[in-house]
Amino acid sequence: MATKVLVPLLGEGVEEVTVTKWLKKEGDSVSELEPLLEVNTDKVDTEIPAPASGTVLKILAEEGLSARVGAVLALIGKPGEAVEEGDGGVQSLREAPPRGPTSEKEPAVTQRQETQRQVTLTPIRENREIGFISPVVAKIAAEHGVNLQQVQGTGLNGRITKNDVLNFVESGKQEAASLPRPPSPAMGDQLIKHTAIRRQIAEHMLMSKHTSPHVLTVMEADMSRVVKHRSANKEMFGRDGVNLTFTAYFMMAIVAGLKAYPNVNSSWTDEGILIHQHVNIGMATSLREEGLIVPVIKGADNLSLLAMARTINDLANRARSKKLQPDDVKGGTFTLTNHGISGSLFAFPVINQPQSGILGVGALQKRVVVIPAADGTRDDAIAIRPMVYLSFVFDHRILDGASADRFLMKVKETLESWA
Repeated sequence: MATKVLVPLLGEGVEEVTVTKWLKKEGDSVSELEPLLEVNTDKVDTEIPAPASGTVLKILAEEGLSARVGAVLALIGKPGEAVEEGDGGVQSLREAPPRGPTSEKEPAVTQRQETQRQVTLTPIRENREIGFISPVVAKIAAEHGVNLQQVQGTGLNGRITKNDVLNFVESGKQEAASLPRPPSPAMGDQLIKHTAIRRQIAEHMLMSKHTSPHVLTVMEADMSRVVKHRSANKEMFGRDGVNLTFTAYFMMAIVAGLKAYPNVNSSWTDEGILIHQHVNIGMATSLREEGLIVPVIKGADNLSLLAMARTINDLANRARSKKLQPDDVKGGTFTLTNHGISGSLFAFPVINQPQSGILGVGALQKRVVVIPAADGTRDDAIAIRPMVYLSFVFDHRILDGASADRFLMKVKETLESWA
């Protein structure tokens, strides 16, 4: 009997993956635990090994197709073994078998239940209880491709009515009519298909700008003390196998700022502002042309400079070699993006939802600055210092200008007073 290749549980809260690349094709031989395909979830690529040795009899999930945890991706068996119709199908990609023990005899599914189930096959990011859906409503939603999770019901107890779906469809048409049409390809133009990572980045960035009122505040920091400290300790850190980068210092300064002003380490909810107990800082990491990913440093407030630098090295290396796990990019409460590595002086980063803010660090650049006289007995001086712009973008629902500036000032002071 053929062995089913199922979508495994890749992390807490991961319910769906996207098939990005098959490493074997139908008819190929495969050994147990040999990489069979790559899937993507939350911009993390993961190899799925073969559960058994044999021949790939049937591939049920095409590249670019989404599949839920527990769904059948492929069948492995003996060469020439017949594949039964009931061994799998496209529908199983959307509806994974229920977890836990089930009875051998399942109750008959009524036409109403089957209609409702077909409507909810579309992947849903926000799971809310939509209640009973009549066959008429289900039919209209299916005909127009409407995700009922997005429809606000006006019926009894919030029930979705026929008019709710029709109004949703009509509003969608009006919105689509008001949007500019995508450009038509001209002679010689090249169309580069969107990757799974690029689509996720686009969705998340658009959602963030629609969710939070973004406000930018910028300060510059004198990095003289940090530069001297790094020069004096880089070789010693290297003996421990750690590359001491400036990112480690920025992370430590962010930790100091979040400790001093915990309201920045928070998220907006309809009930109130949720202050997070743990300080988990995301680190935006470029994957070159593929996009970027944000691995998270968990418990950043408990790390020394050495431990911080080691963690940064590990996450950055695994991100670029595509060896991150889904849990490595979850649970962030704040984010750092070091856009200065490409020469940018300052920027207006997009908040990584549902966090309250993101800190952008510009290029380290020597500039002429005025050094004020400390005691007033001498004149101000002009000096050349290694300077960096710190761009803090914050959610104005959570933070006001004054509170945001206090946090950023703490980050600046931590860098400038490094000992």
